[in-house]
Amino acid sequence: MRIAFASKDNIHVNQHFGWAKEFYIYEIKDDNYTFVKSVDSSIEIEDEIEKLNYKIECCEGCDILYVQQIGPKASLMVKASKIFPMQASAENEKIEEILQKLIKMKENPPLWMRRLIG
Repeated sequence: MRIAFASKDNIHVNQHFGWAKEFYIYEIKDDNYTFVKSVDSSIEIEDEIEKLNYKIECCEGCDILYVQQIGPKASLMVKASKIFPMQASAENEKIEEILQKLIKMKENPPLWMRRLIG
């Protein structure tokens, strides 16, 4: 399972999806996670739909997109591209803590996660 985090520092989830300049990609395998890569998403695009498509392309190959905020239109577009969007539950939530929660969640996964790992 691959997760893209919208972050300024690769420590906290602290970027809005549409404004994110970089995504940090992690992979969860079994009970561990590893950092895969960072993806530059800093190209400025005026057209909203084109901008959202570009941001989604930056997260290609991911199963989950974790952001501080995401608008309703962007959320629908992300879901349509087979990526599950999630918003941080607290300001500056730590990526490491989220990864630990996701690993723990796999023990008794909610329906949306069963679809990802199934």
